[in-house]
Amino acid sequence: MRKKIIAGNWKMNTVKEEAESLLKSISAQTATSNLSENKIVVVATPFPFIPFCVDTFSGFSHIYSAAQNCSEHEQGAYTGEVSAKMLASLNVQYVILGHSERRQYYNESDALILQKIKQAQSQQLIPIFCCGESLEIREKQQHFDFIKTQLEQCIFQLSEDEIKNLVIAYEPIWAIGTGKTATPEQAQEIHAFIRNELTKKYNETLAQEISILYGGSVNAKNAQELFACDDIDGGLVGGASLKADEFINIINAMS
Repeated sequence: MRKKIIAGNWKMNTVKEEAESLLKSISAQTATSNLSENKIVVVATPFPFIPFCVDTFSGFSHIYSAAQNCSEHEQGAYTGEVSAKMLASLNVQYVILGHSERRQYYNESDALILQKIKQAQSQQLIPIFCCGESLEIREKQQHFDFIKTQLEQCIFQLSEDEIKNLVIAYEPIWAIGTGKTATPEQAQEIHAFIRNELTKKYNETLAQEISILYGGSVNAKNAQELFACDDIDGGLVGGASLKADEFINIINAMS
């Protein structure tokens, strides 16, 4: 059975006091969320607040800390970078890689993202690999080819054993932070397409084991309808993860 996952991506938000308060609020409310080995929560804070996150959830069995990025290098003279080895030493378990904002603002290529994935996995971190199309690509009806290329140039370079330890997040770029959301039908269509591509590249058993999350203006109002789709295994949540009550409602919408 593949995991249902709600991952909160705080992006570059909060200061120390706000981060501590938000983490405490989330931890206080998750006691009633019926989490389990196959229904988990991941919280990706900014780098400076990772120790607070790890400490806050150290006693929780099914809530995990994540980073929003890592370097493609193991160590060395790379000023300002943070390595997967550093994250692992802090007891971080997940790392978001290939987010559309990293691709757009920092020109990250699929080849670079693949290097980062390999670094993360070498330290037993689980990558959350992001893929998705722009509005322009969707309007040209090129979104299937575009996503297929992202998969082929990046995670399809991994072995079966490597790709088993990875989560995929489909994020239509046109729905991130815009308030627009792909309809459940649109989201399910892409998720099913990704799972079918996994089947063709590897095998059906493996494809059915990999969690595929939806990311794109997920909120408490649309979460239940999205998560009811057969191939949507949870959400990569942006702005709504900064509001404890709404984030908990999204978690509780996960069946």
